[in-house]
Amino acid sequence: MQDDTTIDRDGDAGCSTAPAAGRTKDPGTGHPRPPRREFKARGSFVSRCDSCQLPALNCLCPFRVTARSEAKVWLLTHPLEHYKPTNTGRLIGDVLTDTEVFTWYRTAPDERLLALLDDERYSPFVIFPDDQPDYADRVVGMERVGASRQSGRVPVFIILDGTWRQARRIFRKSPYLDRLPVLPLATERRTRYRLRKPASAAHLCTAEVAIELLRQAEDAEAAEVLDDYFDAFNDSYAASRRHEKLEAPTAAMRRLLKRAAR
Repeated sequence: MQDDTTIDRDGDAGCSTAPAAGRTKDPGTGHPRPPRREFKARGSFVSRCDSCQLPALNCLCPFRVTARSEAKVWLLTHPLEHYKPTNTGRLIGDVLTDTEVFTWYRTAPDERLLALLDDERYSPFVIFPDDQPDYADRVVGMERVGASRQSGRVPVFIILDGTWRQARRIFRKSPYLDRLPVLPLATERRTRYRLRKPASAAHLCTAEVAIELLRQAEDAEAAEVLDDYFDAFNDSYAASRRHEKLEAPTAAMRRLLKRAAR
């Protein structure tokens, strides 16, 4: 989740990078979608790596390391987030390759997501603050995650990937989420995300939410890898905005390179 006062300096008007002619595909499902107008926002002419989507000046690919976790992450992503190069949800999928990504549409819920929510193998939790009384009966703590694991079910963290305003809309306008337990993230972590300006240091970006959830669920190695990968992303992108090439890897990058060499 990102703060809704964000201004993406690299430009994003919710537009696909595909040309206007022809049809585009939904980034989450691959299903055909109507054409969108050509991407011409600020930053659209930056030369980017086709894989990591970062400016080619400081490509993130050399530092990509995968990890395994017992808990799973499913991202329910607002359509506009797919096209923001500063979106951190994709970092989770880079590290945890079994991450599921679903695009949220208010009137057309993803059928595969609905099927997975009914799959007895999984124990899904919606990650959302416990700040309103009308769903207080659904709020649970991290101990429920441990109980699910002990019962043989796979804990799943459903993270609403968008600005805080978008996340609240997803939460309120998705009836299929109403029957799921709500897990608020209790953490003292302050955001280290530098690419968008939060209203509060307590507002974590999507990747940071996943990092803290994994830590609390005792998936320590996955949390450490994702945290280092997030820092590498942060530093690489920030340097590219200044049109600077990182001449030496940061401490987080060196740890990732060491893991990759194992």
